[in-house]
Amino acid sequence: MIRANWMPASVSTVTLLLWKKVLFIIPLAGVVLCVEYYRKVKQTPLNQLYLLLVLVAFIIILFWFKNPLVEKRNALGPIYITLIYLFLPRLLNSNVRSTSFMFFSMVIVFPLSAFFTHTTSSLKDIIKKPRLLVEQFEGEGINEVFNTLHYDAFINISATVDYVKHEGFVYGEQLLSAFLFFVPRSMWESKPINTGPLVGEYLIKQYDFHYSNLSNPMVSEGYINFGIFGVILMAIAIAYTVVYLLTWLEGTHYLKKMMAFYFAIHLLFFLRGDFTNGFSYYVGTMIGVLGVFKITDFLIKNALLNQRLWKQKKKNIV
Repeated sequence: MIRANWMPASVSTVTLLLWKKVLFIIPLAGVVLCVEYYRKVKQTPLNQLYLLLVLVAFIIILFWFKNPLVEKRNALGPIYITLIYLFLPRLLNSNVRSTSFMFFSMVIVFPLSAFFTHTTSSLKDIIKKPRLLVEQFEGEGINEVFNTLHYDAFINISATVDYVKHEGFVYGEQLLSAFLFFVPRSMWESKPINTGPLVGEYLIKQYDFHYSNLSNPMVSEGYINFGIFGVILMAIAIAYTVVYLLTWLEGTHYLKKMMAFYFAIHLLFFLRGDFTNGFSYYVGTMIGVLGVFKITDFLIKNALLNQRLWKQKKKNIV
């Protein structure tokens, strides 16, 4: 509400990740479970009314926490497209339809979303003065949205190769940092920075580059860690992950099904890199959707079991 996207957060990166990628994604699980209940369970009219109210409440909460004014495009795309697949699967249930939809999204919708995701004002300021959105993109704004080069994978791979030529391989340090993303720097002071900024800082130092917030594709992520072997290893790992998630997509567990589809859309961001952001964002989402559900389901089932045991024990005493 009070902090624009460009302003630094007042909390640690781990805390921000926990809030935005775990807690704020929980309503998505609620939406999926409501749809699953509606499609699998025969309801009375009263149950349908309750279900509709709960579903609307979850959608409102989800859109409040995950809207273009407070969230980046790489997070909004997978969420919104997953919701489209959940409610209108026929729009995306064939290669032709999904390719056409994604082409339209990436060429038209994705650039235009910058009107909201790249605003320099906070949500509170925009509510007070909606014209701030228009003022930001007056003049050359619309041209910049469609002409700015964001698909820079090849040159970032080249920059990573140059980094390795001068600095050497990191031998798994970048991957270890990604897998242990939840460990705060206050506990791990020598924790490596993400690969994108790492190469960006090298370019600033070596070639007077002017910013370090770079992406880093999976090809160069594998290369900077273990060279050509790392590239092959990364390809095998991603292929195995995709094949494994296909079993979720074809299964009957709705939450797993939606998380598999979510990964398919998230893959566009994940492959662009860097690995740490792509990995941590998906794991956080999976914890918020699947992890919280499993914990809640376990607690409810145990509470019901304990209640039955207590009633049985009380009955035996009587």
